Amino acid sequence: MTVRPFLHLPPPATFSNLADVSAYTRRVWDALFRLRQGKIESVTEFQLAPSATTTALNYQGLSPQSVVIFDPKTAAAATELAAGTMYVLTANRGNDTWTVTHSNGSSPRVFQVAILG
Repeated sequence: MTVRPFLHLPPPATFSNLADVSAYTRRVWDALFRLRQGKIESVTEFQLAPSATTTALNYQGLSPQSVVIFDPKTAAAATELAAGTMYVLTANRGNDTWTVTHSNGSSPRVFQVAILG
């Protein structure tokens, strides 16, 4: 479901020489530069379940305080979003998973999702 793989930045096993420190510093700099350019790694693709009224959005790091931005990728998804029938109740916002309530439809409703927080 993830569009871009999560870029984990583990520390090196040791800082035994200047080359290790330099390489790690460069990776940190690149990550911060991408962040300033808006290239955050919290984007995924999400499809509403057909013939159902709820769909689980699972994403590591999702929390009740997160903000989720749905960007429709299909005409049916745009219609669903514009109709105002898609929402997430406070009670359905958990850690690493949210339950999205939506209308019952059979056409593919695909969204690009940005998760903040």
